[in-house]
Amino acid sequence: MEGARADLGMKQLFDEDSSTFTYLLWDAETKDAVLVDPVDIQVDRDLKEVDALGLKLLYGVNTHAHADHITGTGLLKQRVPGLKSIISKASGALADETISEGDKVTFGSRYFEARATPGHTAGCMSYVMDDKTFVMTGDALLIQGCGRTDFQGGSAETLYNSVHSKLFSLPDDCIVYPAHDYKGRTSSVIKDERETNPRLGAGKTKQEFVEIMGNLNLSYPKHIDRAVPANMKCGVPDA
Repeated sequence: MEGARADLGMKQLFDEDSSTFTYLLWDAETKDAVLVDPVDIQVDRDLKEVDALGLKLLYGVNTHAHADHITGTGLLKQRVPGLKSIISKASGALADETISEGDKVTFGSRYFEARATPGHTAGCMSYVMDDKTFVMTGDALLIQGCGRTDFQGGSAETLYNSVHSKLFSLPDDCIVYPAHDYKGRTSSVIKDERETNPRLGAGKTKQEFVEIMGNLNLSYPKHIDRAVPANMKCGVPDA
């Protein structure tokens, strides 16, 4: 999977256990690279990809403090000299660098820009590529869905506002790369989500969305009691 410009490389990687997508992006000329939403049990896989491509991994970036897996940033920091972890300041989590709305994560000549998209959690960020060809939406916007809003400071009203103002305002053909998918899909585009997403699109009002989210009756995430405390400390669990 390649970006729209020849100087951007990208690989979408998948963890079966948590249905999590990790994104490896790099500048094809400088080989500077970042990993977005790495998973602890997939660090070996990720570093094999980095080595095979001859990349210099600068950052491990999270879209939010996940509840369904432990981030790989803590392990990556142990194994990659100089690598820095990044997460939103609003998450309250520890990281080498915390970012806010409009901040840029730069690798070589390329960057992605942070857009605050709280609602799934209070600290969710989406990352828009510099040329707006794609956006990594974390759990804020999924393919034909969205993340739950019933824990970690979640709010259906806030998520509705975030998606409509920060994501649905992107170009129609901007590719949506989510943090998860449970049905074998890998991407969507903004136009399709705006027009057909059964929760947030298709003309749904905020009140309709709040009612949908309030009636999901979802089960408790199986890894939340381990994952969230670890992810608030850059993925390093208690000894």
